[in-house]
Amino acid sequence: MSDNHYDAIVVGSGISGGWAAKELTEKGLKVLLLERGRNIEHVKDYHNAHKEAWDYPHRNEPTQEMIAKYPVLKRDYPLNEATLGMWADEQANPYVEEKRFDWFRGYHVGGRSLLWGRQSYRFSPMDFEANQREGIAIDWPIRYEDLAPWYDYVERFAGISGTREGLDILPDGEFLPPIPLNCVEQEVAKRIESTFGGQRHLIHSRVANITQPKPEQNRVNCQYRNKCWLGCPYGAYFSTQSATLPAAVATGNLTLRPFSIVSQVLYDKARQRARGVEVIDAETHDVHEYTADVVFLNASTFNTTWILMNSATDVWEGGLGSSSGELGHNVMDHHFRCGASGDVEGYLDKYYFGRRPAGFYIPRFRNVGDEQRSYVRGFGYQGAASRQGWDREIAELNIGADLKQALSQPGGWTIGMTGFGEMLPDHDNRIALNHSVRDQWGLPVLSINVELKQNEHAMRRDMVQDAIDLLEAAGVKNVKGDVGDYAPGMGIHEMGTARMGRDPTTSVLNRHNQVWDAPNVFVTDGACMTSSSCVNPSLTYMALTARAVDYAVEELKRGNLS
Repeated sequence: MSDNHYDAIVVGSGISGGWAAKELTEKGLKVLLLERGRNIEHVKDYHNAHKEAWDYPHRNEPTQEMIAKYPVLKRDYPLNEATLGMWADEQANPYVEEKRFDWFRGYHVGGRSLLWGRQSYRFSPMDFEANQREGIAIDWPIRYEDLAPWYDYVERFAGISGTREGLDILPDGEFLPPIPLNCVEQEVAKRIESTFGGQRHLIHSRVANITQPKPEQNRVNCQYRNKCWLGCPYGAYFSTQSATLPAAVATGNLTLRPFSIVSQVLYDKARQRARGVEVIDAETHDVHEYTADVVFLNASTFNTTWILMNSATDVWEGGLGSSSGELGHNVMDHHFRCGASGDVEGYLDKYYFGRRPAGFYIPRFRNVGDEQRSYVRGFGYQGAASRQGWDREIAELNIGADLKQALSQPGGWTIGMTGFGEMLPDHDNRIALNHSVRDQWGLPVLSINVELKQNEHAMRRDMVQDAIDLLEAAGVKNVKGDVGDYAPGMGIHEMGTARMGRDPTTSVLNRHNQVWDAPNVFVTDGACMTSSSCVNPSLTYMALTARAVDYAVEELKRGNLS
């Protein structure tokens, strides 16, 4: 047998790719894990994990050189000295914006699992049924009950802190103790509960930060440093490096190959199966072929779909998985930057412990009962209360002893929150190969054409006003609505483009995440999503991946994928 043959190939090492590698290797398969970027070793390569702003040459602020080199990153918080090495080189990896789309990419082992916000919520039964109920796009081919045991499974391994609330719109999970709400958040929660008759709730964030040690994974509980995006040397938050990759390596069945750009899936027309992938060495530009019985594409939504589109043959001229005409379409994100903030009186003798990596969450409450707004679906809020810092400016005390005394104490309490709204699948929101523009490896880049539609714009008005109403009802003072700059992609939850469905004429994947056109190719990253819900999607990617691997291995045993 060729040295380049494996039982399974996994493309991409982020949240879903790490899970695919773990599950496949633990089931006894020899697995090749391909990553287009460099390797980042757990702990060893977290060079900035213990640095403060003053440890950087420019106090962790972007320089003019950085701004010029990273025209997309500069649009938002990712551009800083601390995490610059975690983001893709935009000069080497261009893309074309037919409409503005902020595409923030992490090309390295672990991908954005090292950079994610760790908010971990289950989709609800309503989320899986909404498309069918409202006649939008196509129906999900699965229901909540199909995924519930897999949510249980991945939550127990990853370690999700949170509380059981008994809410239909936000199913409970297998939780570790929560990261506590502070005194102000607890009081605001009580006032919201009483004012709105138990119809609106402020709860603990559910996050992939462990609050109890996991010695079997060599992970220590959260240290309340709130430096998660720098890589956690304690392994307190879930990432490929801290959890799934060590598990896969421990089996002895994993081969990890960084600097490996998958340019296409190799298709065997006679068998109507994939036989492997073509890889360009990112450093030498040499081309290699690797073969396998099954291929999992987990390169992150757009890159997975790019691989499928670039795998065109005379059978599938639009790319592998293009037979339905839906490949590359139905891009979704979560729109946000709409909310409110204000001041909280009192509690000046109260403070909080450490720097939490999480705050509070207000689950969706719009369009969940008989009420119907001018839009469909809904939104949730993420937020926090805190005390102003010692570096604030006090205009009335701008010199002398009074200023010194004021700055020796923390300031008053403030609270703020931003909504995260669901974006509907729309065929016109799409990506496509652009053969007129090439990257440094000579490969065509993506053109992205995505915009918010009428439903999202109507929802955003409620996202602001409802936030104001919630805070004012809780007694918050000086409340003001906040509407910040937002463009699709900024939520860093891009999904869709290779959706699951029941019918090969309207979808790219079946209910087991198999490509209809090549059943030994599975897609379990964000590309597979049929709708977006309003909750963060990563936990659902994990559950879908574990479920699909379980099915794939059984199908391999039956000989149905060869």
